[in-house]
Amino acid sequence: MQAYLTFNGNAAEALAFYAQALGGKILYSMTFGDSPMGAETPADYKGKIMHATLEARGHQLMASDAPPEHVQKPQGFSISLTFTDVADAERKFNALADGGTVTMPFSKTFWAKGFGMCVDKFGIPWMVNCPAEGM
Repeated sequence: MQAYLTFNGNAAEALAFYAQALGGKILYSMTFGDSPMGAETPADYKGKIMHATLEARGHQLMASDAPPEHVQKPQGFSISLTFTDVADAERKFNALADGGTVTMPFSKTFWAKGFGMCVDKFGIPWMVNCPAEGM
């Protein structure tokens, strides 16, 4: 399974942020203007992302922009990242939380060497986990 995120016109900015925060890279990106339907695309939407794929840590995250009336606030899910190195997990957590809201500070728990939750500056919820041995 892969997550597909929909943004309100700032997908390119969000994917660049995630690539930087997670040490990933954008594998593919097409704007509405560059698509086969580019001629019919309103001028103010030609530069928006029709589809893009980011790869980080061997996993892919897909995203696009949507007209404002089709974008809803994310709820009922989090993107979960699991790490084996607690220092790396905390760095990634801090990078994702930069400019966003920490909902559970990264710290040791009974199930993890480190765990934290945040909502990034684009409104996407994240959980970062570094499980304890044997978990």
